[in-house]
Amino acid sequence: MKEIKNELLNEKYYEIDHASGLKILVMPQAQAQTNYALFGTAFGSADNRFVFEGKQTNLPDGTAHFLEHKLFESEGRDAFELFAQTGARANAYTSFDRTCYLFSCSCDFYENLRSLLSFVSQPYFTEETIAKEQGIIAQEIKMYRDSPEWQASVGLLGALYHRCAVNTDIAGSVESIAQITPAHLYTAYHAFYRPENMILSICGNVEVRKIVAICDELIKPAEGETGSIAPANEPETVVCKTVLKKMPVSMPVFAFGYKEKHEAPKSLRERSETVLLNQILIGTMSPLYQALLEEELIGEDFSSEYFTSRQNSCVIFSGTGKNAAQIKERFEAEVQRVLKEGIDKELFDCVIRDMYGTIIRSFNAAEDIATDMYECYASGFGYFDEFELFHQITLDDLQKRLKEKYNVSRSAISVIEPLE
Repeated sequence: MKEIKNELLNEKYYEIDHASGLKILVMPQAQAQTNYALFGTAFGSADNRFVFEGKQTNLPDGTAHFLEHKLFESEGRDAFELFAQTGARANAYTSFDRTCYLFSCSCDFYENLRSLLSFVSQPYFTEETIAKEQGIIAQEIKMYRDSPEWQASVGLLGALYHRCAVNTDIAGSVESIAQITPAHLYTAYHAFYRPENMILSICGNVEVRKIVAICDELIKPAEGETGSIAPANEPETVVCKTVLKKMPVSMPVFAFGYKEKHEAPKSLRERSETVLLNQILIGTMSPLYQALLEEELIGEDFSSEYFTSRQNSCVIFSGTGKNAAQIKERFEAEVQRVLKEGIDKELFDCVIRDMYGTIIRSFNAAEDIATDMYECYASGFGYFDEFELFHQITLDDLQKRLKEKYNVSRSAISVIEPLE
């Protein structure tokens, strides 16, 4: 067990390399009113092609998400009903490169932890239960088809990526999930739901020794090796520059982005510097954001994201606005201006302080802490690393990083336009 402490924040957590191969992260907070646990695996919707036990496997699109739905259901038991009996709230989610199961509670934490680990560790799939779930997920897929924000994002990723499976909806399609069988789910489960490929992250009024004892009881080493995910071999070019779709919206919804040459994993420094650049160029404190807002070209829902996974990395901007192409042009002009004139020192200082504030505020919620600990370790770095890195990043660092970001030749835009 390793104690990891940050003196400036006056916070600490524990990192445990369990005998099973599981990574356990715990931040005890005696004053916490809510306890939160997240149990995740490095397997997501983009991981459909892999080698396991010497065999090449190709899964139908949506398998990871389908597996997420089915793992909270065992023979004669439903996880959500079990958690509800103790007053706990449970949930799960799938992204492009990970799947996570979680719960929060104010009491009976260790009982709920046993339930979480038991359900995720005991797969149960039949033809009958899969057929039932196919209908449920088909409705979910159709619901997302009606979301203009989601469709703008899906359209952008489809425009940016040729082969990387982030260009495919996380839930798959109605046609692809109809192909899923128990054999597909068991193969995916045994390939990736293995302790050495998983992380358990916990924050709350909890005791580390009790958590480890429950893991000793319920989590055992898996035989063989974890599945080996095939590289996407993604070209540097984009598929197309523009995607347009019409939906019943009152104002256009857009997403535009800049594809990067992917070198996995992206370093924490590059991630942090890119986030800072986004804020300096078009964040809420930037002159460009204020100008676009005053001209009513964007709304207050405008946001930026540095989207990275095992197979991709790109910078994405999204929101609602009357002229998405003009917003993109104004942003690219701002990049060129800052490259020529340099980053404003006062704005740089304000953005750094804002980042510090965001990190410090996250320590007020067990959910934020447990989730952020998981995300950090799943990305290959420690929980306090980004906070400590902000002390080191300079104006010159960002100016150099700016030269390699936002490549217009590898950009695309996706717009959802009103029907009328």
